[in-house]
Amino acid sequence: MTLKCAHCGEVFGEETCSACQGSVPQGSRYCCWCGENLSGSEEIHRAGEWTGTEDEDGPIDFENRILCSDGTCIGVIGPDGLCKECGQPYTDDSEEG
Repeated sequence: MTLKCAHCGEVFGEETCSACQGSVPQGSRYCCWCGENLSGSEEIHRAGEWTGTEDEDGPIDFENRILCSDGTCIGVIGPDGLCKECGQPYTDDSEEG
């Protein structure tokens, strides 16, 4: 895979992903084929930066998360029963008849 800048024509170097052996542009933070972290844990896991697998309540369980019942909010319900984005309490509309 050879990548060339559309503006100046410079050709980017390539690296090989250590996990899947795919070819990725030099300096990539993640493998575009398998998602492997290529930049090292220090740069990505800085204090206070969200890594995508944990939040302030611990590991995110994507299979069992409860989305905000607001209908327009993108948040999820925390262990306290409130939406982490808008703060509204969760209401289970499926029980209403």
